[in-house]
Amino acid sequence: MINHPDFQRRGEGLGSLRRGLAALFIAVPLVLAGGCQTTQRAPGTEFTDCENCPVMVVVAPGRFMMGSDEGEEGRPNGPVHEVTIGYPLAVGKFEVTVAQFRQFVEESGHRPGEPCTVFTDKWEAVPGTGWHNPGFGRAPLDDEPVGCISWLDAKAYAAWLARKTGQPYRLPTEAEWEYAARAGTTTRYYWGDSDEGICQRVNLFEQSGRKASALSYIPAECDDGYPFAAPVGSFPPNPFGLHDITGNVWEWTEDCYVVPYPEGPADGSSYQVDGPCERRSVRGGSWITSPPRQRPAWRGRDPEPLVFSPFGLRVVRDLQ
Repeated sequence: MINHPDFQRRGEGLGSLRRGLAALFIAVPLVLAGGCQTTQRAPGTEFTDCENCPVMVVVAPGRFMMGSDEGEEGRPNGPVHEVTIGYPLAVGKFEVTVAQFRQFVEESGHRPGEPCTVFTDKWEAVPGTGWHNPGFGRAPLDDEPVGCISWLDAKAYAAWLARKTGQPYRLPTEAEWEYAARAGTTTRYYWGDSDEGICQRVNLFEQSGRKASALSYIPAECDDGYPFAAPVGSFPPNPFGLHDITGNVWEWTEDCYVVPYPEGPADGSSYQVDGPCERRSVRGGSWITSPPRQRPAWRGRDPEPLVFSPFGLRVVRDLQ
């Protein structure tokens, strides 16, 4: 069963003052032991480790309030809790593209999951669909984010990139992802508390998407110009310099999904369970997602093998 039929609740507002205050984000730069930094790269520095590797952006350590008192029935986004990211980190400037994923498939021999669950007149797994055919009615463009990949495929890409470069690439934890998405802001979205003007900032489900499909979700009352995925970097970056961390495709994270948030960890590491993980967390919204689910605090959850049209990835890299 697909866990991501998106809809916009009519009348969803900013909530109570208590809820808004509880969701405040505070990014506080940390002084590392001895006053020394573990990397010579300053925050905001961009670099790549190989030709056609993802462009990475250095993100400084800090602490923030993770989660929100907002949510949907059965999908709480809290409780709000403080998390410390006590280490510098490099985060992909863009989502992994079709061209980058193709190179991985060709060089590694990995066979990504198929078929993909795409929308016809309903969500269904359609033979012949996959990362190379995500159900757009056309081939995906090389500079679009790869979609139709499972958590297992995302993990395989990150592991291959680590082997190829000799550097510690991996999927982000939920805490790292939300820290990077919030980018030091204290508001509902990284640009403010209102979704006004969202189509100038995010590729989401809106009027062009509504015209291109029979999806019954409630679209945003604007047009971002992209009925499906948009080339990476088509929209402005957040304050950390990261593009499309809201919208375009959902991004798999390392964590095993659990609600409500457990008491730990609070150090940026992932939450895991003993034995099989029923569902992994996905973050960031997508081209089929309505405005409330574009909030950095909003959490999706799906099975590891699920291959779904708007599911992609962004990598992080530890800085040594």
